[in-house]
Order: sequence, then C-alpha cells, then structure tokens
Amino acid sequence: MAQRLLFERYKRAMFSVALRILNDNDHANDALQDAFVEVFRHLDSFRFQSTLGAWIKIIVVRQSLRKRQLEWRFETIDEERHDQAVEVPDTVTGEALDAAIRSLPDGARTVFVLAEVEGYKHHEIAAMLNISEGTCKSQVSYARKLLRRKLAELI
Repeated sequence: MAQRLLFERYKRAMFSVALRILNDNDHANDALQDAFVEVFRHLDSFRFQSTLGAWIKIIVVRQSLRKRQLEWRFETIDEERHDQAVEVPDTVTGEALDAAIRSLPDGARTVFVLAEVEGYKHHEIAAMLNISEGTCKSQVSYARKLLRRKLAELI
C-alpha cells in the first residue's frame, strides 16, 4: 500500500522527466516502471541527504538514459557562441514550448533538458553521458540557438 501511494505521488512528475529525455511515451513509461522498481528495491538505502523526490528523479534520469542507449549524436557546432538565455514570448503556450523542446535533435535535447529543465551542472551531465564538459556546454548552446529559432517561428 505504501509503495502504491509513493508511486501515485511522484508518477506524473517523474514521467515528465523521462518523457523529456526519451521523447517517446512508451519508452518513458518503461523507464518510469524500471525506475520505481529500483526505488522500491533500494528504498532502505535512501540516506535523507536530499528530498525523496530528488532521489527518485536521479533514478528516473539514470533509467531514462539507460533506455536511451543510443549512440549519442551531437551536432557539430560553429564557433559562434549562443549562450544567451532563451526568452519565451508571452504568446507561446507551455504546450508549444514543450513541442519545440521535444523537436530538438536527440543529443542536444537531452543535454538541454538535463541542464536547463532539471538543473544538473555540466560536469554532472558530462559524467552521466560519458562526454566532455565542453561537449555538454556546446550542446546546450546549440539547443538554445535552435530553440530561439523555433520560438521565433511561433510568434
């Protein structure tokens, strides 16, 4: 009963995390299920060093990345930097923004979501994906550039 309550409390938010990484409902559901199996299996190892939700999110991210197991294809970036933040016009809905993010190339989208949406640091993402910190930074920059273009088309 307690496991069901825990799942019900976190399933929606954690599904969103998995979906942003995997960009596929079925794969996100699979990752969510696998993550909660791992959560329940290792609940006794939770050390209260963070919130329970943050701990579960880390497990969901790891499971999603395992599911992905694609050959990370990162786009070649020109030398121009695109580090400025993406400003979302008031006329763009949350659904349109989500669709724009989901349309990014796999590698750039995953790094962007982990950095900008989930709040991971570049060195943490680099370690998770087994890439360099420079590649991580350039992919976030590239994703921002593409996202600005996509949002400009929506205005």
